[in-house]
Amino acid sequence: MTHAALQGGFADAPIASAHAFRAALAALSQPGTLHQVVGAEPPAPMSVAAGVLLLTLVDATTPLHLAGAHDCQTLRDWITFHTGAPLVSADAAAFALGTWQALRPLDRFGAGLPDYPDRGCTLIVEMPVITASGARLTGPGIAREAHLSLPEVAAFAANHARFPLGFDAFLTAGATIAGLPRSTKVEAA
Repeated sequence: MTHAALQGGFADAPIASAHAFRAALAALSQPGTLHQVVGAEPPAPMSVAAGVLLLTLVDATTPLHLAGAHDCQTLRDWITFHTGAPLVSADAAAFALGTWQALRPLDRFGAGLPDYPDRGCTLIVEMPVITASGARLTGPGIAREAHLSLPEVAAFAANHARFPLGFDAFLTAGATIAGLPRSTKVEAA
């Protein structure tokens, strides 16, 4: 295990994780809103926001899949040391982390079961930037409509069509997170 794996966790875990959990909950309950998070300094290529989400949402009982460049030994060691999350294949993951391209094809992730739709995978999609512009979002938690820069509209629209099954997503860039639950209708702007 490298020295980098031991660094970059929450300095005050109870306080930092409470703030981060509140931001994550707000992001998913108010799709299209942008939230800033702090407290983690994970190794590259993981963003601060993705690191904060992992430190807050995964633990030794949460199967995690790393896709593409995020599946590297440095990140594997950092995640193991700080969360204990088991690193698994895509089909066994409760959470998956990577760029949009690396996470494709999406049908390899669990979409939940009719009796247990909550068992769908949550994707943490690393992006270069997130803005409150682009695709049109409507649905629960949105007064009229919201807009969010998405890596692709068609996949999120198809995901909504499967509701209550499907995946939920966090979009991360730098220290910014946005949430996009499967209950949100997504259309091209």
